[in-house]
Amino acid sequence: MAAARGGALEGLDWLKRTPEAKASILYRLVRVFARFVLFGLFRFRIDTSGQEHLPSAGYFLVAAAHRGWMDPFVVMHALPLEPRAWFLGSGPSTFTSRSREFLVRRLGGLLPVWRGGIGVEVHVASARAVVGNGAVFVQMPEGTVSGPPGTLGPFRIGAGLIALRVRAPIVPLAMAGTEELYLGKRMASRVLPATSVEELLGSEWDGVAPPEGSRAELALARRITDALADRLVPVVEELHPQTVDLQGRPRLFRRLTWLLLPHGRLDRD
Repeated sequence: MAAARGGALEGLDWLKRTPEAKASILYRLVRVFARFVLFGLFRFRIDTSGQEHLPSAGYFLVAAAHRGWMDPFVVMHALPLEPRAWFLGSGPSTFTSRSREFLVRRLGGLLPVWRGGIGVEVHVASARAVVGNGAVFVQMPEGTVSGPPGTLGPFRIGAGLIALRVRAPIVPLAMAGTEELYLGKRMASRVLPATSVEELLGSEWDGVAPPEGSRAELALARRITDALADRLVPVVEELHPQTVDLQGRPRLFRRLTWLLLPHGRLDRD
């Protein structure tokens, strides 16, 4: 797919502008329309809490569990209109047509990744630009919508590398209930207290960043992502039961699960 497009530009190279923290008129209009569809037509319900933990601007939000196309909307529902959220997200899943890619670029909010891309440096640059402009950089470290309901799948270390190099406040966001969608589906999210690389690594770390790309840096990144997972797992497991409907409740239009996903098997084991 990337070859057919003449290359796979990622992050700021694709966006071609500074990620803005202000909400444009187009973004405000699309947001109103999306809320009408999701909460009016689809009758989705999202219980959210913990907003008192959100910094005023310029932070790195780590969201999990990632189980479907609704997850970015769950994130945005938990955040204020401004500063804007910018997602590190899949280019192939989003750019299904040239017109859709054009709209996403105009609308903003996505910094694309292509599987087998050119390395973490471009995403570190994206995160620095977003946070430096006072916006919110969002990543879902599982990197896939497959995974068990009600808990987390394995975290990839990219989030840890970005956190280690950017050193912005880190806000964990727990999410549950998006693995299956139908009319009236209940979902939940909770913002956890902000943390930092220093806090996640603890007193055993001397505060000295190892050379970029070294094994020592990768080991620290793994410790960071493991520490974030340890904070998120119990909250996701606590939220999940309140999103599960009783047996016998009608689940109309379950095809909504696939509305913005390519059809295929989702491993929930």
